[in-house]
Amino acid sequence: MLGRDLTAALAREDAAVVAAGRAALDIADPARVREAFAAHRPAVVVNCAAWTAVDDAESQEEAALRVNGTGPAVLAASCREYGSVLLHVSTDYVFAGDAVLPYAEDAPTAPRSAYGRTKLAGERAVLETLPDTGHVVRTAWLYGSGGANFVRTMIKLEGAKDTLDVVDDQRGQPTWTVDLAAQLVRLGRAALDGAAPAGVYHGTNGGSTTWYGLAREVFRLLGADPDRVRPTSSAAFARPAPRPACSVLAHDRFAAAGIEPLRDWRTAIGEAFPALLAAERPLSAGAR
Repeated sequence: MLGRDLTAALAREDAAVVAAGRAALDIADPARVREAFAAHRPAVVVNCAAWTAVDDAESQEEAALRVNGTGPAVLAASCREYGSVLLHVSTDYVFAGDAVLPYAEDAPTAPRSAYGRTKLAGERAVLETLPDTGHVVRTAWLYGSGGANFVRTMIKLEGAKDTLDVVDDQRGQPTWTVDLAAQLVRLGRAALDGAAPAGVYHGTNGGSTTWYGLAREVFRLLGADPDRVRPTSSAAFARPAPRPACSVLAHDRFAAAGIEPLRDWRTAIGEAFPALLAAERPLSAGAR
């Protein structure tokens, strides 16, 4: 989902892009990665690959670690060899999720799930291997037209359910993949120019809401009654992996690098919505 929007954003910049999917490049295979670097000699590498099945990672942590931890380490090693800048996309799950204020980029990490642990391993590999050219960009609550996500699910369920019960005790920042892709392009350019130091950045849309609040906004944008969405607690939807109660991230490092943080989430989803609706309900979107 993010990779497609990033590829489109780079195409608009007339950048030479090699978009290697999983079938083309196993990022945890050092030989395959070295071959790719030797063939293309990239100036900037953006790692959008990840094991994102949060619950499955609880029972398959070794497999998740191969993608989320070993993969970034392998990429970082080749970036060091070829002098490439690495932008590695990470997650809010590296935090405990119990903060009252937004998490700063240097806040202590304390993952509570296997997914969070494996993603933190990837972050550490990048930062340790590339102290001068490794950039970790944490994001959260991604949605876009190019893949399955919460917003598209709400669009689908609005037409199938009279009412929906949605969790109201988890707070975060819905983030449009188009906005994050553009921010990654800006960061890559600034990193090449020496204007964005290596380290951790937070790439989420501004403001915050709960899943319940996001679902109500989706209904509002559909012209449906938001009161059809009813609040409930996380306890009503018990899952193998614990979800962060608070995933809100601060954006100070982007601002310090002269890169404006991403806009408010409500503004973003309003612009994104026609494409999301067309992706989920192509016939009804055409009728509108």
